Amino acid sequence: MRIENEYLSQLMERVVRRNPAEPEFHQAVREVLASLSPVVDRHPEYIEEGVMDCLVEPERIIKFRVPWEDDQGKVHVNRGFRVQFNSAIGPYKGGLRFHPSVNEGIIKFLGFEQTFKNSLTGLPIGGGKGGADFDPKGRSDAEVMRFCQSFMTELSKHIGPDTDVPAGDIGVGSREIGYLFGQYKRLSNEFTGALTGKGLAYGGSLARTEATGYGLCYFADNMLRSAGRSFEGATVVVSGSGNVAIYACEKATDFGAKVVAMSDSGGYVYDPDGIDLALVKELKEVRRARISAYVDSRPRAEYHAGCAGIWQIPCHIALPCATQNELDEGAARALVANGCYAVVEGANMPCTPQATEVLQGAGVLYAPSKAANAGGVAVSALEMSQNSMRFYWDFAEVDEHLRTIMRDLYNNVAAAAERYGRPGDLAAGANIAGFLKVADAMLAYGLV
Repeated sequence: MRIENEYLSQLMERVVRRNPAEPEFHQAVREVLASLSPVVDRHPEYIEEGVMDCLVEPERIIKFRVPWEDDQGKVHVNRGFRVQFNSAIGPYKGGLRFHPSVNEGIIKFLGFEQTFKNSLTGLPIGGGKGGADFDPKGRSDAEVMRFCQSFMTELSKHIGPDTDVPAGDIGVGSREIGYLFGQYKRLSNEFTGALTGKGLAYGGSLARTEATGYGLCYFADNMLRSAGRSFEGATVVVSGSGNVAIYACEKATDFGAKVVAMSDSGGYVYDPDGIDLALVKELKEVRRARISAYVDSRPRAEYHAGCAGIWQIPCHIALPCATQNELDEGAARALVANGCYAVVEGANMPCTPQATEVLQGAGVLYAPSKAANAGGVAVSALEMSQNSMRFYWDFAEVDEHLRTIMRDLYNNVAAAAERYGRPGDLAAGANIAGFLKVADAMLAYGLV
């Protein structure tokens, strides 16, 4: 991915040199800087006033140890992280990820992406991300509770409703948020909206669970309609089987599509009759089982170990909702060869740069994650608003706000791409539109 502006190219070299062995962060920064050449050419003040140099450096990185005790009395020590990347337009906002793959570079990549995603929502929230290299899978509720309490004991020193408001991410669901919030409340002696994704009984928002998946499809619906297409009658493949994938499947089906495949980290299921979403919800939300158990109740369905083969299934629309870099160049070529006309990213940066080039080169409608999956953080911001007002909105009202946010987000992204000579390139449009709001705020503050 070539960066045309000489200064931005040199900046990219400095990022790589100063952040060695962080390929995900390099990938995210390169993808943004490659889109911004026409912007800084037209507005050199972003370079002259130091905005670009500040933009690629987190405002703060917090790294800490997390000691906890398992049910056998053995002490374990994990690493915890919080990267507070940019607060130019509001308090830091972004999820916590508990997964063995978590390291500083991945959290920086996610925080960098979150800055622009949050900007695109039009809401006053900055960008941050955090987590730990802890795996909650296979751990008892008591073990997860002890870990979360230890993690929050340190994190609580650095967050708050007007400073930094974490949420959930991979490995951090309603159970973990409950333990984290309970410990924050105990330590701070305050009941404030310091986390989002909370349970409805203690300040959560209706539609938050559905928000990222629904928002993904609302964005996709606008993109498809602008190209004279729709979900109606389309065959859809969805990777993943967490909240994003489940509710993307649900909304795509509501829009008239047939979802034929879903996956988890072990493999994928293909159901030619259409995914039985009630069964998937039971497996994942109630039984916490593997997706392989799906075929026990659906005799025509097939289970395949390994995840890569899911993109070999012929489909019209692909919704990668599992993890970063899951859809590579070979998968993209398979999708194109099988007639796929739209790829909409539900996970954070699930397409590799090479895959993106193949899709765009073939004329496939492509929606980047920082725009398409912004629905989750948008409703998190709505949860913050409700907490501040000590008020609840009903599901329909939150959902209508989400529809409006995703419609406006699509229109702003498309307009930015058009204005800077990249019509139809939603990846460039998302980077430009997200950047402009953050950069203009940074300029207004003076030396940032």
